[in-house]
Amino acid sequence: MLLAHPAILRNLVEQYESLKVLHAEEGSFETRCRLEDIMYTLCVSTGTHTPEAALTAAEHQLRSALSEVATPMVPAPAPGG
Repeated sequence: MLLAHPAILRNLVEQYESLKVLHAEEGSFETRCRLEDIMYTLCVSTGTHTPEAALTAAEHQLRSALSEVATPMVPAPAPGG
């Protein structure tokens, strides 16, 4: 499965969280449509079918990407050396 770039995934999660709060506050049609669009994109980006599963998958993918960045690659020793 293709994985979304961590920066894009992080942006989608942030947009989802912001729009969820905004929708709870004002409940406008426009906000609901934007929230549904972000939920759909987040689900597609994580290969899931529900916002809850998408957020869990995104969190896992972001945590994994962060640990890969934090773990330095150690070069293998040269043959015969």
